[in-house]
Amino acid sequence: MRRLRFALRLLGRLTVVAIVGAFVTVAGLQYARIIGKNVALGEQLAAAQNDVRALQHKRDEQERQIRRLSDPAGVIPEIHDKLHLVRDNEAIIYLKTHGDGP
Repeated sequence: MRRLRFALRLLGRLTVVAIVGAFVTVAGLQYARIIGKNVALGEQLAAAQNDVRALQHKRDEQERQIRRLSDPAGVIPEIHDKLHLVRDNEAIIYLKTHGDGP
């Protein structure tokens, strides 16, 4: 009788340990999957933030150029550069570079 009680008690404890172990394993697997997703999303977020910063910088440069070209005093040098025109007492100097490097 004692052996039977001992065996049932041991079997019950082993069952509880097995159930708890299975629960911990499943929870751990889910947690690992969630961590993997969070890492991937973090990398995507960082890449998106870099893209946003680059686009903001480009927008700022374009707005600066629009303001400069909206002013006649800013447009004239641009026109002269594009059309290779010079004002009185000015000269165009062309520099030819060689592919040799320094």
